[in-house]
Amino acid sequence: MKIIFTHGYFIKEDEKEQEIMRPYPPLGILYLSAWLEKNGVDNTVFDTTFSTKKELYQHLEQKQPDLIPIYTNLMTKVNVIELVQFIRSSSILKDTIVVLGGPDVTYNITDYLATGADIVVIGEGEQTMLEIAQTIAQGNRQEFAHIDGLAYRTSDGEIFKTKARKRLRPVDDLPFPNRKKINLHQYLHTWKKHHGLNAVSVSTQRGCPYTCKWCSTAVYGQSYRRRSPKVVVDELVHIKTCYNPETLWFVDDVFTVSHKWLAAFAQEVNERNAIIPFECITRADRMDESVIDLLKKAGCFRIWIGAESGSQKIIDAMDRRVDVHQVRSMIQLTRKKGIEAGTFIMLGYPGETEEDIEETIHHLKTSNPDHFTITIAYPIKGTGLYEQVDALQTTVNDWNTSTDRDRDFKRTYPKRYYDYAVRRVVNEVNYHKQVLKGQQFSLAATKLKLKSVAAKTGMAYTKRFL
Repeated sequence: MKIIFTHGYFIKEDEKEQEIMRPYPPLGILYLSAWLEKNGVDNTVFDTTFSTKKELYQHLEQKQPDLIPIYTNLMTKVNVIELVQFIRSSSILKDTIVVLGGPDVTYNITDYLATGADIVVIGEGEQTMLEIAQTIAQGNRQEFAHIDGLAYRTSDGEIFKTKARKRLRPVDDLPFPNRKKINLHQYLHTWKKHHGLNAVSVSTQRGCPYTCKWCSTAVYGQSYRRRSPKVVVDELVHIKTCYNPETLWFVDDVFTVSHKWLAAFAQEVNERNAIIPFECITRADRMDESVIDLLKKAGCFRIWIGAESGSQKIIDAMDRRVDVHQVRSMIQLTRKKGIEAGTFIMLGYPGETEEDIEETIHHLKTSNPDHFTITIAYPIKGTGLYEQVDALQTTVNDWNTSTDRDRDFKRTYPKRYYDYAVRRVVNEVNYHKQVLKGQQFSLAATKLKLKSVAAKTGMAYTKRFL
């Protein structure tokens, strides 16, 4: 039986991604590939990142796989739908079974099956994918009701959803992602060329125990399961030996959720000479001076500390359960300890006013992170935010050609306002950074201040006239 895992991220065909140029390997399908291989099921991976749709389509028709599992998320959804439609229209692939998985399928089961997919995997995929492959290998290509954690269209055309799959425990049973199935050196080269340092992504945990309303937990659920420090360091030793990257990116939602785990990891990685400089994401309420010291000891060079807003009112509305003053304190302490600090900001959350945005500017000026990113809030189906604004949505989009990022809802101000708001925050905060350097009268600072003022004028205009 031929199995080809693939996904729908084509950096060559996405201008925005070409500007960012921060591609990461598809860890999800590399874990699935490794799990099947561990259980004696051969498979290959067609990594689309540096390829094209045409090359993928040609490869599939040439190889004629029996089974194509495809990972899908918000970014790749439209490409994945095009891929499924291509498979269904190809006479060469008419007998190929298409399985979709990933965070976007859980709350869109009917729609994804309507595109022509045969099965959608709901939640964690390793055990479910293995049982699907074993079932098909035994000659059963139509009935999957005995497999937990999926939905499919039965022979009579009805959609049948099986019971939820129990989460994998212990996660130490997971093999390392099957990185040998892709050209990882191409990722390293791309990072080196565009950012000066290369990077490899690593996952140490599954699930997140927190309840932020805008965040999706569709795959791993609201849980906390983590590989032991020894097993994680085993993987780092392997990565160091095979690829020797200059940095790591830990993709975990909250890297410092367990201080006990972190202490053991810092000790293990030092004792085994496996330190690779890394960056990670965490929360201010799971940090203190001792945690920052442990991170530094383990090789951390940059910490992303979630905030989302500088207004406590908005933070509480998000159910972030963190104090904005603590966020500022941890950003400042991180930098004082010689580690770079980054933070995330979200504008346009329900109930946010201009005063809240100004508080966010104050927050960024006061905490002075080395890096910050800004997004405009959008409702992902299945989240608390989606439920909150469902009746307030102002867009009606074609499901097949749009994603949740295209959804909009009635906010405090007109949609155009938030484009100006992003410019206002970015330019005003970067101007303040020039002031802190004593360069407030430089040409660069003057340009930033003028852009900030212009953006604020745009905010006022759209608020009044649009």
